[in-house]
Amino acid sequence: MTAATAPEPEILAAFEAAKGFMPLDEGLALHAAAVEAGGLGLPLLEVGTYCGRSAILLADAARGAGVTALTVDHHRGSEEQQPGWEYHDPETVDPALGVMDTLPTFRRTLHRAGLEDHVVALVGRSPQVAKVWNSPLGLVFIDGGHTDEHASADYEGWAPHVATDGLLLIHDVHPDPKDEFTGQAPYRIYLRALESGAFTEVSATDTLRVLRRTGPGV
Repeated sequence: MTAATAPEPEILAAFEAAKGFMPLDEGLALHAAAVEAGGLGLPLLEVGTYCGRSAILLADAARGAGVTALTVDHHRGSEEQQPGWEYHDPETVDPALGVMDTLPTFRRTLHRAGLEDHVVALVGRSPQVAKVWNSPLGLVFIDGGHTDEHASADYEGWAPHVATDGLLLIHDVHPDPKDEFTGQAPYRIYLRALESGAFTEVSATDTLRVLRRTGPGV
């Protein structure tokens, strides 16, 4: 990957203040990849918005490149974020409905970061949105559900849209089963991407893998 400009202090502050689970080192790697991919002049897409922590970094990179960041989520929370699970946050529950709704928090996150004009929120389930998407993307960042069903659907729905020389990023890749809290679905789609012959690994930062589209065959 080429050298990339680090986020400005106010962007890093917004990232660290936002709800979410991505640590700073992975966030910086995500931002660097997004800055590079923005040079293709194509949109940057994230699967798995949650409350907008990583979307801040994609939006900042998109703003610098003059492209748009897109983020896909149904905003009802993934499996490990539901009540009774370790990653559940009661503040994300809609009191009127009694179900999770992270969309209001996401919108506040982007507003506070001054990035609303650079992000399009696609509210829906990833496979449904992918079925109606027909444009190339400079970057796809998969950070959605961690079951095999959901991770596979995200990969199958979105990886084919990565343009040649574009980047595919996969989060929560845990090669050692003892290190993984929700199964190894992200690791398995990472292996699928490499085995497809369409992608070549560029870098690894903790659990974040960055792959480049170098050929057909997804």
